[in-house]
Amino acid sequence: MRICVVGCGAVGSLFAANLSLLDDVEVVAYDLSAAHVDAINAHGLRLSGAEDVLGRPRATTDPAEIGRCDLGIVATKAMHTEAAIAATADAFADGSVATVQNGIGNEEVLARHCERVIRGTTFPAGRLTAPGVVQWDVKGDTTFGPFEDKPATADEIERLAETCTRGGMPSEAVADARGPQWRKVIFNAATNPLGALTGLTHGRVCEQPSLRALASRLVDEGKAVAGAQGIELDSDPEELIDYAARPDVAYGHKASMLQDVEAHRQTEVDFLNGGIAGFGRRLGVPTPANEMIWSLMKGVEASWQQ
Repeated sequence: MRICVVGCGAVGSLFAANLSLLDDVEVVAYDLSAAHVDAINAHGLRLSGAEDVLGRPRATTDPAEIGRCDLGIVATKAMHTEAAIAATADAFADGSVATVQNGIGNEEVLARHCERVIRGTTFPAGRLTAPGVVQWDVKGDTTFGPFEDKPATADEIERLAETCTRGGMPSEAVADARGPQWRKVIFNAATNPLGALTGLTHGRVCEQPSLRALASRLVDEGKAVAGAQGIELDSDPEELIDYAARPDVAYGHKASMLQDVEAHRQTEVDFLNGGIAGFGRRLGVPTPANEMIWSLMKGVEASWQQ
């Protein structure tokens, strides 16, 4: 099996490094960072923290060097989905493509370029600490299912989930992946921007009563929007927030949005709080807290341009 991981940042690197350990899988890691790609090709892709792994995918910055693949795993930031899949779509002409990205709307973008799309949600997290090196902060499960408008086959989804599980990234194939996806969207929208706005890790956000109460308001709005679409969450985001705050889970983890703010990079707030608020407007569901958080985060981003 040939798999291309499109976007080899923290999450993409977790998949690329682990899958490359399998004898029956060839992994290509596509990324725009020449320094990261050169380091991977020279020294391998090293993960440390939750588990120590040295993977050896073949890495490239050139889409023409990918070759035809059976499966793609897109792990870019949501705002880079269009450019990433437009550049790499030819590699998946005979295969299917999965997203393991944050936010709402990535599947629709992939479907404009690819015929068979897999809706994916993943919870492992980390951060790139140097070219070719990733700190693996949080383990977690991944769920794959068909994207309704252009679904991959059940066999393809099962094969991807089984391969990821064998490679050390526990995954499940399900008939409807919207519940897991919206649980994570709501979780991220309720916690990531609070960490980004305050500079606090996930656990420290939850220790502040006022912030924890605000997170619950954001969750309630997200649940209402999901419910208006007939989506049944696979579990309660509130429970996930408290679970992740445990010292042995993600108490000290800096959310990706906080990492982006510290680096003055564009955040994914348009696809999290902005996405929930957008669905709310279309469905007639009020989302004032999510709209407020979106406005604050856009203000933070604007401050870097002064």
